[in-house]
Amino acid sequence: MDEMTVKRFVARKLHEGVALPEIQKLLVSELDCRMTFLDLRLLAAELEDVDWKQFDPEEPKKEDEQSGEAAGEEAPAAGATKVEISRLARPGAYIHGTVRFASGASAEWLIDQMGQLGLDKVNGEPTEADFADFQNELKKLLSRR
Repeated sequence: MDEMTVKRFVARKLHEGVALPEIQKLLVSELDCRMTFLDLRLLAAELEDVDWKQFDPEEPKKEDEQSGEAAGEEAPAAGATKVEISRLARPGAYIHGTVRFASGASAEWLIDQMGQLGLDKVNGEPTEADFADFQNELKKLLSRR
């Protein structure tokens, strides 16, 4: 089995929301390809455009909670910047997660191995106040860890 076929198969299954342990089983049953979980995880880490948040165990709980509190999430109050840490590993990141700014903008954040903070996939226009609130909330969250 050539590597590109396996990569395409893994990418397709990840975009369908299939978790890595299940993909490992499907590789054996559908492609007759045996691979250790570590090898599969390393291969998956090389893939781009994978929404790793969909595998975060906290995400489904939040969606259930939001269904009853949708109005509160749509219009956050002042100082309602919400920062979360992802439990999944991200290549090149020491720690990472998501942020929803009080203005309604959102982004993914990460701290790399050098300790530098960065934002990725920014949706909307965060204000200077948003960035200040984000940094304060992130400091509080990291100090509790």
